[in-house]
Amino acid sequence: METMWTPWRIGFIVGEKPQGCLFCLKQQASGDKDAENYILHRGASCLVMLNLYPYTNGHLLIAPYQHVPSIELLDRDSLSEVCRLAQASVVALRKTLSPDGFNIGMNLGKSAGAGVADHIHLHVVPRWAGDTNFMSVLADVRLIPEALGQTYKALTRAFPEALAAQGGR
Repeated sequence: METMWTPWRIGFIVGEKPQGCLFCLKQQASGDKDAENYILHRGASCLVMLNLYPYTNGHLLIAPYQHVPSIELLDRDSLSEVCRLAQASVVALRKTLSPDGFNIGMNLGKSAGAGVADHIHLHVVPRWAGDTNFMSVLADVRLIPEALGQTYKALTRAFPEALAAQGGR
């Protein structure tokens, strides 16, 4: 058996879990703490942030400010902004990390795999041909080759350009 070290996971495993909704807490955090919270963008009704426990490098989460558990409960403006930010996220990730493809989706409810089931959010997961994340299927292991801080720095430069390329929407 091969051993793979993932020291960043220990914070999740043994760390203190926040009281309350993760996305509401991030939304309420002061804007001057965005880098510390890996928040890339705050829109009119949604935020974009790096996933602290990603499936791959650059795994982004788009969360509306509206605290609802399912897509049919989301107001029209928030739903529209989630889609626009998904589009901008793909542009920024292509420019920054050059992935070969993407998985984009929502897990609605615990039975569908939602880790935060009471607050809807969209995952934007970059993928590469031959990436090794098949291992999560075989051995409950993921390989992330870049530190979150490095990915955050690269995406903070690319995200404003990506939004502008979408017509500043």
